[in-house]
Parts: sequence; structure tokens; C-alpha cells
Amino acid sequence: MKKVLAILFCVFALAGCVFDHTSDVVSNNLSNAADNYQLLRRVVFYNGITGGYMLTIEGFCSLGNHDAEGTLSVTCKVGDGYKKLFLGLSDNVTYFVDQLDAANVDPNHYVITFKPTVIVPDIDVK
Repeated sequence: MKKVLAILFCVFALAGCVFDHTSDVVSNNLSNAADNYQLLRRVVFYNGITGGYMLTIEGFCSLGNHDAEGTLSVTCKVGDGYKKLFLGLSDNVTYFVDQLDAANVDPNHYVITFKPTVIVPDIDVK
């Protein structure tokens, strides 16, 4: 287990070397905070033809990182639980995300969130 942790630490440390500007570090830390449901966001879906808003989602939300082309998943923390929405995009429907509150993130240190339960998940045997 110690070897696995050491390897993971090295991988994350080397990945952090890619960032060489303060703005990159801040952007990465903000994205990390949002993915951990620490930032209040507003996601707005906009129709480019009619010029109107179609849908607004507000809350502590994270955008899907591996969504198929033309789709977007949004997962929001609601109390002690989570809600996930799947949305389709088209050539005339787009979205934008607004971070509603300013966040204090350290521009000099990378944030790495290590969750052992993700590496060794709970498995239900039936």
C-alpha cells in the first residue's frame, strides 16, 4: 500500500510541474474546489436562435469531465446527497458556468485531493 501511495504522490507531483503560471495554478485549484462541491455555481443553458435562457442550475455543482460529445452532465450536492442531471447540447444550444462567489485559493501551492475510498471502492456482493 505504501508503494501505491508513493507512486500516486509522484504522479501528482509531476503532473503539477505542467503548470508554470500563477493563473494556471489558481485555475486548477478553483476547478479542484468546484469538483469537490466547495464553490457555488450557476449553469445556464442558452438558445442561440431565440436568445433566451432555457434552463438554469444553481448550487454546489460539478460539471462532467468525461461526457460524450453533445452532452453535459451536472452533479450537484443537495444536503447530504447528490443529484445528477444529463443534458443534451445542439448546434444552437450552448451553456456557460458562472462562479457565484469569489474563492480564496493559494496561487503558490497545488491542491491535490486524495480519497482512499476512490482507489479502494466499496464493493457490494450479491
